[in-house]
Amino acid sequence: MSSTTFSPPPPSAGDHPRVLLRGFLSRETCKELEFVHRSCGAAGYRPSVVSTSLPHLAATGCGHLLLPFVPVRERLREAVESFFDCHFDLFIEFTGLISWCKGASIGWHSDDNKPYLRQRAFTAVCYLNNHGEDYKGGILQFQDGDPSSIVPVAGDVVIYTADNRNVHCVNEVTEGERLTLTLWFTRDRAYDEDPKLLNFLSRTSLSCEPTEQNSYIPVPASDNI
Repeated sequence: MSSTTFSPPPPSAGDHPRVLLRGFLSRETCKELEFVHRSCGAAGYRPSVVSTSLPHLAATGCGHLLLPFVPVRERLREAVESFFDCHFDLFIEFTGLISWCKGASIGWHSDDNKPYLRQRAFTAVCYLNNHGEDYKGGILQFQDGDPSSIVPVAGDVVIYTADNRNVHCVNEVTEGERLTLTLWFTRDRAYDEDPKLLNFLSRTSLSCEPTEQNSYIPVPASDNI
């Protein structure tokens, strides 16, 4: 799959830099990620929210389910670095599938609005299902700048800075379930998610019996068939 390149944000976007990328993910990729979430989702960080994080998958013996995320994460990293004209390495701080069920919402905030979130530099939200078909409500709205609101369509991605230049909210989901893949990016290597994932995977692998380690390896077909 070819990567997408972008020009740096125009001067008019300087106050509230963000971009909406239509059709960034294929419908097949959206469905594959949805399957992972339906299989492994757990109670989320807010009421009426269910999440599936990569550390959770790695730590619970589901490392094989990380594979669909690998190309998506790299394409998103490239898109963020290109659009924001990054002259530095970006690290992925968090990757997670998040579903917002009926009643879920969040008020005005920036994604780095807590002391323990200051490392976040950029956000990417990938929509995996369709507003109006799969759920109602759940619209992402920005306090200032354009686009001022995002009506989710499966495969679309919105990328924006995680600071107070992009204060936003999500209005209440009134019906159905809103599903996204969300990534946060950081400039600080200390918050890189990948070493944590490798650590979880190595610990899980070492703790498994040999039969468990091989359980996800396809078995060759019998010569007698």
